[in-house]
Amino acid sequence: MNRDAVRERASDLPREPGVYQFEDGDGTVLYVGKAVDIRSRVRSYADPRGERIRRMLDRADRIEFSVTDTETQALLLEANLIKRHQPRYNVRLKDDKSYPMVQLTDHPAPRIQVTRDPNEGATVFGPYTSVSTTETVVKALREAYGIRGCSDHKFSGRERPCLDFEMGLCTAPCTGEIGEEDYLADVESVRRFLGGETGVLADPLRREMERAAQNEEFERAANLRDRLEAVESFHGGGAEAVVSRDERAVDVLAAAVEGDSATVARLHSADGKLVDRERHRVKLDADSPSDADGGRVAEVLSAFLTQYYAERDLPDAVLLAERPDDREVIEWLEGEGVAVRVPGAGREATLVELALKNARRRTGAGDAAAALRDALSLARRPERIEGFDVSHAQGRAAVGSNVRFVGGSAEKSGYRRKRLTDENDDYANMRQLVRWRALRAVEGRDDRSDPDLLLIDGGEGQLRAAMDALAEVGWVIPVVALAKERELVVTPDGTYDWPDDAAHLHLLQRVRDEAHRFAVAYHQQVRDEVKTALDDVPGVGPELRRRLLRRFGSVDGIRAASTGELRAVHGIGESTAETLRSRLG
Repeated sequence: MNRDAVRERASDLPREPGVYQFEDGDGTVLYVGKAVDIRSRVRSYADPRGERIRRMLDRADRIEFSVTDTETQALLLEANLIKRHQPRYNVRLKDDKSYPMVQLTDHPAPRIQVTRDPNEGATVFGPYTSVSTTETVVKALREAYGIRGCSDHKFSGRERPCLDFEMGLCTAPCTGEIGEEDYLADVESVRRFLGGETGVLADPLRREMERAAQNEEFERAANLRDRLEAVESFHGGGAEAVVSRDERAVDVLAAAVEGDSATVARLHSADGKLVDRERHRVKLDADSPSDADGGRVAEVLSAFLTQYYAERDLPDAVLLAERPDDREVIEWLEGEGVAVRVPGAGREATLVELALKNARRRTGAGDAAAALRDALSLARRPERIEGFDVSHAQGRAAVGSNVRFVGGSAEKSGYRRKRLTDENDDYANMRQLVRWRALRAVEGRDDRSDPDLLLIDGGEGQLRAAMDALAEVGWVIPVVALAKERELVVTPDGTYDWPDDAAHLHLLQRVRDEAHRFAVAYHQQVRDEVKTALDDVPGVGPELRRRLLRRFGSVDGIRAASTGELRAVHGIGESTAETLRSRLG
């Protein structure tokens, strides 16, 4: 988009708080931003201040927007959208979470649910800053109005109410304990509360609390008081949070930028004692230059603060090595009662310096990835490695595994598995598996970001099969193989025999071994589910069938086993062993 196109689009946008998205011609989200005044903020992009934004505008084709009620809602919605779309030109926390929302599903008997991924057609409220407060309020709503929280599977086909009905959390529309009209009236009351009418829930809670106090049920009254405070503060109607002078919980944050990634170190102090420390990788714009002097540190800290605390309780204070570049982030934290400081001297400054040392300290995984980059002459350090393996029993129950490692650690949310066409050909199976992954990536059907390196479990044959699949689909990703026999690394340009103690070899071995484990586990599951001749043998049920297949590998293996070998399997007696021998021939 050129500057005239940006100005023209901006003139159509509202002067309200909200978020905006720059998208390319295919609908891919390139950048997500928030604004107090959407029109004014978007118009400012007509004169971009940095090279990164200029590159983004060169790719952008259109601008979409969403209006929010408040600046805080815009801040939280921005974090959720960054998590969902992983835009190329936003700073992204690699292990971030989305902010919680509350949805009322689009069903004849709507369900209320705290979620981070709303259903299509649902009425959604939020996002909210605190998971615990949101869950407390939803439970109070269910107790007051009896809205169901169960899944559709549990809801359908019931003959009697479940335990939630006995506990007063649900009025059981599933079995007709409440009429449809009355249930929908209660849903409307919940909708009104979530829409901002705090009194719909606060007033009955207050009356119940006062009644409990009058009856000297002091513990119940105290619980109701705490719940009432959560309800009244849910829409910002409660008393302003006051930072405790003691500041029992303090987080110390510092960041170090290197190339297209950054490391944020977090130290956590409780009651004056340092009790925890951790490091987080943050993904930056791939085309950004290295900024060792910290010019992008403020930007990293801004993104980290909103995305990291998506599902975590906020501390009493945050100590920072540098003040974030986003004023709204500071205002949000301070509005939530968090003291934000950049100490210059004293004990707090010492803690910040310690966090800086942690951020700058390179991990073993990082060193291994850098060594792998150098050894394979890769264009970039392979932070994201995906491993592939296939497993089958002489062509039957063929499956493939696709595991994912990020920063040297398994990212199990990124694991995938694939049932393959039964074929007793390892090369064909690998070609089919890699082609499946490549197609999903090229067609935009895979929600994972592209890896930096593919690792194939096998030798030259498996590598060639994988390369054929990549070339056919047009997915350009570096690929190597690791053969088990001699632990040789096979590449398109040659073979490497690295020392046994090489850290970069160990990294590849971990990925390869996990891909193998995941493939074998899935193969066993699929194999046990395949109908076999054992299904017709009297006295052999599903569990005993699984034991036999695990012990002998296949029906042919069972057929070849002696009576004594069969009886060695737990649950097989002499009669069942003889029956197996006669039925299987």
